[in-house]
Amino acid sequence: MPSAYETMYILRPDLGEEQIEQAIAKYENFLKDQGATNLQIQLRGKRRLAYEIGRQREGVYVQMNYEAPGTAIAPMERAMRLSEEVIRYLTLKSEEPTATPEAAAVE
Repeated sequence: MPSAYETMYILRPDLGEEQIEQAIAKYENFLKDQGATNLQIQLRGKRRLAYEIGRQREGVYVQMNYEAPGTAIAPMERAMRLSEEVIRYLTLKSEEPTATPEAAAVE
């Protein structure tokens, strides 16, 4: 059963717009090949980093929300780790919303 995930990654700031689009398409297609569904991608733009990463002070932030089997995450993160355009990435498993006692009482 697929779970909901959120992956945020930071691309090098010196990439051109076409290179950024290619990188986004690369990971989007990678996830689709791994069986991901409900894929939503948001380009957050160039922002200043909280601290220097590999001599970079800025980065292009990209956020992906999707549902995928757990086996899709490790290969994607490996591809990001080996990529020269990605300077940092993080994948979080989104928790399914649970009914609170207050919400259950309203229903």
